[in-house]
Amino acid sequence: MFNNLLTSQTSIRDKQLIAGDILPGQTFPLGATVFPDGVNFCIFSRAEAVELLLFESPEAPQPSRVIALDPKIHCSCYYWHIFIRGIKSGQVYAYRAHGEYAPEQGLRFDGTKVLLDPYAKAIAGEQIYNRQAAQEVGDNCAQALRGIVVDPRDYDWEDDHHPRTPYSTSIIYELHIAGFTSHPNSGVSEKKRGTFAGLIEKIPYLQQLGITAVELLPIHYFDVNDAVGELKNYWGYSTIGFFALHHDYSSACDPLEALDEFRDLVKALHRAGIEVILDVVFNHTAEGDHQGPTISWRGLDNQTYYILSEDQGDYHNYSGCGNSFKANHPVVSRFIIDCLRYWVTEMHVDGFRFDLASVLARDVAGASLWHTSIVTANILWAIESDPVLARTKLIAEAWDAAGLYGVGRFVDLGDWFTEWNGPFRDDVRRFIKGDLGTVKSLAARILASPDMYSRSDTDINRSINFVTCHDGFTLNDLVSYNQKHNQANGENNRDGGNDNHSWNCGEEGATEDPEIERLRLKQIKNFFTVLLMSQGTPMISMGDEVRRTQQGNNNAYCQNNELSWFDWSNIESNLGLFRFVKNAIALIQGLEVFRLEKALATTAGRDPYLVWHGIELHQPDWSEDSHYLAFTLVHPLYSEYLHVMFNAYWEPLTYELPRLRQGHNWYRVIDTALPTPEDFCELPTAPLVKGCYYHVAARSSVVLVAK
Repeated sequence: MFNNLLTSQTSIRDKQLIAGDILPGQTFPLGATVFPDGVNFCIFSRAEAVELLLFESPEAPQPSRVIALDPKIHCSCYYWHIFIRGIKSGQVYAYRAHGEYAPEQGLRFDGTKVLLDPYAKAIAGEQIYNRQAAQEVGDNCAQALRGIVVDPRDYDWEDDHHPRTPYSTSIIYELHIAGFTSHPNSGVSEKKRGTFAGLIEKIPYLQQLGITAVELLPIHYFDVNDAVGELKNYWGYSTIGFFALHHDYSSACDPLEALDEFRDLVKALHRAGIEVILDVVFNHTAEGDHQGPTISWRGLDNQTYYILSEDQGDYHNYSGCGNSFKANHPVVSRFIIDCLRYWVTEMHVDGFRFDLASVLARDVAGASLWHTSIVTANILWAIESDPVLARTKLIAEAWDAAGLYGVGRFVDLGDWFTEWNGPFRDDVRRFIKGDLGTVKSLAARILASPDMYSRSDTDINRSINFVTCHDGFTLNDLVSYNQKHNQANGENNRDGGNDNHSWNCGEEGATEDPEIERLRLKQIKNFFTVLLMSQGTPMISMGDEVRRTQQGNNNAYCQNNELSWFDWSNIESNLGLFRFVKNAIALIQGLEVFRLEKALATTAGRDPYLVWHGIELHQPDWSEDSHYLAFTLVHPLYSEYLHVMFNAYWEPLTYELPRLRQGHNWYRVIDTALPTPEDFCELPTAPLVKGCYYHVAARSSVVLVAK
C-alpha cells in the first residue's frame, strides 16, 4: 500500500541522490548527527515505511527531496537510519511515517502528516505552523514544523564551569524568560526584551538580591497556540521539542544563533556564580488528547510514547493536559535520559525541575510504582544513577493531576532528587493567615519536614521550600485576595486552584486604605522571614520581592502581557521590601547555622542546635488554638546564636528571651512590624535589646542575634 503513495517525482528525487550520496547510515546516535562528510539521520518508529523530507528553506511549502527509506537497508529493529553525504548543519528536515491508522487500537500512523524528529535540536517553520492543520484530515506539509540539523559542538565555552553550589547555601529564583524583561520599563532594548540576551543584562539585579540559581520556566520549543480561544500559551508547558529552544526567547532571527544566545546566557550566569535549572515537562506533550494534533510522537509510534487506556483507543490523562508520556517504556526512558544529558553536556545547565514528576512514577499501564520495591528499574532510577547527571540538581514536583502524591518519595528514592515541598507552602500560608491548629505543622516545616522526609542519612536541604511559585497567586496577591480572579483566561473563572489559603487583610484587591496596606506589607515580610529562617532550600518566585501582582489571577498560563510580566517600576515603589529581602538573604548566607546538613530535633525533643519555646522559655504551645512559636538556633562551633519569634495572633504578645552568657546581649535584626529601614538592621548597627522580654506586635516576626 505504501508504494502506491509514492509519486514518480519522489522516485526521481531518490535516483538523483543514489549516486554515492546515500548510505545505509547507523542506528546511533538518534536524531541528526553532523559528520565531516555529511549527516546521519536516525529515528525510532514501528511504522511500515518512513520517508525523510529535506527542505531548501525553513518555510518551504514542499520538500526539495523526498527519500523513501528501504526497510531492508535503512531499518534495524525499528530504528530507521540513513547517511547523506554533502549536507551539513543548517539543513531543514522532517519525516512521514506510513502504517495502519486505527485509533481505536492505538495505531495512529498517518502518512499525510509531516512529523518532527523528537531529537531535533532546533525547529523551523513557526511562521507557517498551523495547529489546526495538524489536527484535521489531510496533508499539512505546507503548514508543518520541521527540524534543523545542528552541530552543538560548534561553540567556544572558554573556561566555563558549573558553580556546584550546595543546597545548603542555595537561593533559587523561579523566573519566566519572557516575563522577566518584556515590560517596556525593563531598561532592556526593544529587540532584547523577553529574551535570553535580555536576562543577561539583568544578572546584576539577581546578584544584588543574593540569588544563586535561576529556575527557568520551560524554554523548550512549545506550542503557543495550545490555549483557549485567541489566547496564547505563555508558561510553556506544552512541549513540541524537548531538545530545541523556544525561538521566541531569542533576539536572533536564525534558530542556530538562538543556541549561541542561550549558551551566552548560561556562561554569563556561571561567571556570576548563578546556576541554571531548567523546568522540564516529561509528563505530557503538546499533542494533547485524541482530538489533538499529530506533530511528532503520535504519528511516529503512538503506542510507544503514550500511556493509553485499557482498550488502547484513548489516553490516560495523569497530566491534566490530555495525554501522559509513557516515561517507563525503554524507548521513552532512553529519550528522556538522552535529552537531559544533552542539556548538561552541550548546554552546560546545572539541573532540572521535573514538572508533575509523579507521572514518571507510573508504569507503562499507568499504575503507581510507589507500591513496588524501590530497586525496581524505572526512569527515576535511571536519572538518579546516570553518571552524566551526577551532581546536577534534580528537583521533583512530587505529584500529578490524577492524585498520585509523592512528597517524601523522591527524596527517599535515592541520593540526588529533591522535592518542591508543597506542605511547606500550605502550612506556612495557614499559619501566617491565622488558621487554627497550625503551630505544630509549622514547626515541622521549619525543620525541613522530618514528618515527610524520614531518611536520617540525607541532606535535609533536599526540601525545596517555597510560599509561592508560577502556579498560583503571587505573594502580593496572596495577601490581597480571598478568591481567584481568572476571568481573563476565558474559562469563566473555572480554571486555577480554589484552595489558596489566602487572606485579603480586609479588602479584596487593590486598596487605598493605609492600615490594610501596612498589614499586607507586614504579612509579606512575615512570609519571607519564615521561608528564610527554615531548614531546607528556599525558592522565591519572580517579583515577589517587589510585590509583583497578577491582579488576583492564580493561573496566568495564557497571559503574555503586563499582567504576568515583571514591572520594573515596582522596585522603586517597593525599595523597602527589596532591601528587607536582600538583607535577610545576606544574613542567612553569612551564618554557618544555616549551612547545616543534618536534621535537628523534632518538636518532641531538644537539640544542641535548636530549642523550642512559646511566649515562655522551653514552653512551646502546640495546642489547637495556638498562634505563636519561638525557637533558639545555636551553632556552638561558630558562637552563633539566634532567637526567632513568630506571632500570627491578632494581638501583641510578650516573649521571654533566653539568658546569654556574661558579656553577650541580644540585638534586633528583624522586626516585621517596624517601617523600613528599622524592619531590618544589619548586625553592626542593630539596636540592643534591653531586658529579658520582647514585645512582638500582632501578626509579626522578630529575629534577634547575640553578640
